[in-house]
Amino acid sequence: MTNTSWPNAGQVEHWNGVESRHWVAEADRYDGMLRPLGELAMDAAGLESGDRVLDIGCGSGATTIALADLVGPTGTVTGIDLSEKMLAPARDEAARAGVTNVHFELGDVQVHPFPTAAFDVAYSRFGLMFFADPGAAFANIAGALARDGRLSFVCWRDRAEQEWIEVPLRAAVAHVPRPEFGKPGEPGMAGLADPERTRAILQSAGFTAIEVQPVDATVTLGGSGSLDDVMPFVEAGSLGRALLTDASAEQAAAVRSAIREALAPYETPTGVVLGAAVWIVTARARR
Repeated sequence: MTNTSWPNAGQVEHWNGVESRHWVAEADRYDGMLRPLGELAMDAAGLESGDRVLDIGCGSGATTIALADLVGPTGTVTGIDLSEKMLAPARDEAARAGVTNVHFELGDVQVHPFPTAAFDVAYSRFGLMFFADPGAAFANIAGALARDGRLSFVCWRDRAEQEWIEVPLRAAVAHVPRPEFGKPGEPGMAGLADPERTRAILQSAGFTAIEVQPVDATVTLGGSGSLDDVMPFVEAGSLGRALLTDASAEQAAAVRSAIREALAPYETPTGVVLGAAVWIVTARARR
């Protein structure tokens, strides 16, 4: 059961509430949207048949199942997340797919009692930005890795570099106040946006051979679909809720119209495609 006394209690509450319900309902859309970026970190991990992998912030399990395929039947993948509501469909999906070399654990990575040197690789697709104490979390991850074990993850760069956020946001704030976003370094999207801070955290946590590589990419909002199909997804997401929750009916209508108009030039035959900016981070456990 979810433990609200975990050090990351704020994120526990966040990812077991409205946000988790939205992510579970739209799991396929989010996976389609983020899969290409996650695959960059999978490629950087140098995965081999038989590897024991820890998938951090595994959510609804799409990355865990993909990793299990890459390491083959002699490998294993453990997915961990602090959202009980997201792990339930992850377990169901693995069972439906007949994937037998995975299992899922509920826990806060900052304090989770991982066995020492139990994994060859620690991987994450946008799951490492939410720690209240990233130093403690990464030290715990380092201790869970075997000697010279690999860490590979993808995280967001600064929000201002995310065209997929800034385009609808700039259109909306002509009609409603700009939402409050977390400060750089706080748990959230910008938690690891500063590359030098990330390097320092990893070094202090016991990692070496640290590489933080910028990648300019794209995301297809909602994974695919026309603008008509994507607009409800945008409105129901965290940015849409932040913009619309306290808006009057007139303001909400203006925001929806403005966002739609702003996104229209990005509609393609394969979906609504905008720019994204990420870091691909790799390191080795120093033990």
